[in-house]
Amino acid sequence: MLPAPSRRAALDHLRQFVPRAGASYASGRNTDPGPGRPAAVSRLAPAIRYRLVTEQDVAGEVLARHSFGSAGKFIQEVCWRTYWKGWLELRPAVWQRFMAERDAARETMVGSADLAAAEEGRTGIDAFDAWARELAETGYLHNHARMWFASIWIFTLRLPWTLGADFFLRHLIDADPASNTLSWRWVAGLQTAGKTYLARADNIARYTEGRFVPRGLAEEAVALTEPPVGPAGTLGPLSPPDLAAPSLLLVHHEDLHPESLFAADVPVGHVLAARDPALLWGDAARRYVAAATADAAARAAAHFGCSATLAEALDAEVLLAVARTAGARQVLTPFAPVGPVADALAALAPQLAEEGIALRPVRRRWDAGLWPHARRGFFAFDAEIEGHLRAEGML
Repeated sequence: MLPAPSRRAALDHLRQFVPRAGASYASGRNTDPGPGRPAAVSRLAPAIRYRLVTEQDVAGEVLARHSFGSAGKFIQEVCWRTYWKGWLELRPAVWQRFMAERDAARETMVGSADLAAAEEGRTGIDAFDAWARELAETGYLHNHARMWFASIWIFTLRLPWTLGADFFLRHLIDADPASNTLSWRWVAGLQTAGKTYLARADNIARYTEGRFVPRGLAEEAVALTEPPVGPAGTLGPLSPPDLAAPSLLLVHHEDLHPESLFAADVPVGHVLAARDPALLWGDAARRYVAAATADAAARAAAHFGCSATLAEALDAEVLLAVARTAGARQVLTPFAPVGPVADALAALAPQLAEEGIALRPVRRRWDAGLWPHARRGFFAFDAEIEGHLRAEGML
């Protein structure tokens, strides 16, 4: 069961899971026993995706109970999300390419009976159909099921990978631009050129404990191809905020633990928490984020000893009106990685500047320390994780 969309519920869930984050997780993480049944995985993905709990929170709680060696597999899985975000941050054109290809595929597939059957769970492949329905009904899929599903979509059903990634974006509560897009690219053989993931009936039978033994799966996975992505860029510099200036704190769904970024004595006169449904894809995610944002607004307001406003849109008119009322000279906000929120903030910055108000995104130390290492494959990135944790005093 997923934790409720609040930081307290997520922390309670994390602490209940921590004893199982070592050998129990490592040995059982690939098994998907099905909806409503106990599993080895943490089911913390939505809380981590929206940073109700941060990756640093999770690593800190786990390493307070386990050694890095015993809990390394779980820490590694948490860091995959960090890696994907860093990788895309260094290559933002890949996100733009995905959206363009997705939109073109949508036009090509209008009225497709095969696409409708896949999305509605009517393909005749028992496992795939069950996962399609589970995803639509719950907003969640076990990570191993996500890989199987993507492989069957691409190599057995031969549907455009971008529409499969879009299907996940529209239904997964924890979908984010980096993890979702790049995971689908990995299965398709695009992310690591030529390396694909093939769903096999015996593997599915084993790790679903015999619930499914699908027939008719593709026997090979020929990698998709694309034009070269180009070299990795660098993290752009951020102008530091003036921590003595009257400020408005802008909260958005890419980081719902903003009070951990700023000390309580920073002069934040008001908190504006925007839960903009236009910047999310699916109804399940919108419901989760609405409740989680209200929780974040209340926590941030208590932290700074000020009032908070919940907004249904992240736009200049709302932001400027609240900033003027609060007497703010700058808007502090957590840094948003590549995706719709980052695009919205980039559009807001010049409009705020015209009013003499600076937009000051602040990047977390976790991201600043690890994202630059996402220049190559995950194993090179993985080699940096222990050193980062040591530098942060966790080891």
